[in-house]
Amino acid sequence: MALSSQNKFGSGLYRPLAEINVTPLVDVMLVLLIIFMVTAPMLSSGLKVDLPQAKQAQRLDPKDPVVIAVAKDGTLSLGSEEIAKDKLIDALHGKLEGDLNRTIHLRGDKQAAYGDIVAIMDLLAANGLIHIAILADAREKTNTGPTNPAPALPDEPTPLARATAPEASVQTPSAGEAAPK
Repeated sequence: MALSSQNKFGSGLYRPLAEINVTPLVDVMLVLLIIFMVTAPMLSSGLKVDLPQAKQAQRLDPKDPVVIAVAKDGTLSLGSEEIAKDKLIDALHGKLEGDLNRTIHLRGDKQAAYGDIVAIMDLLAANGLIHIAILADAREKTNTGPTNPAPALPDEPTPLARATAPEASVQTPSAGEAAPK
């Protein structure tokens, strides 16, 4: 109980103070907050359980994406093999083995015509292949010198965009509209 040093009637007696001292309460709450912040990530990892064995279960086999590359002169390659544009879809269906949900990585040279890359995307989307990821190299190609080294990045290019719907195909201007230049 807290006591007041104020003398109301001049009698010199101390009377009780009816206010709560919140400083110790705040201290305890901050300590509890820190404890919960430290222990919560440790508790979220889950419980260790001994899983039963299933005799008929089959292991999932995640498949690597199929890579289509467009060179600066417009030539196409499927994986490491060069291929003609009119044979691309048949060869792609052979590589996909009927799995139309498998991701297709589209790599285009930075000096390749934008229209060539868009034409390939449109061709793929028109044939029901809509899981397309456009790849780009996130590494900086310029010489930064010894004072400003480039950060270490992974060797694989990263997907920039992924089209997962047929609506993501290219819209061409109608006969009355002029094509943008």
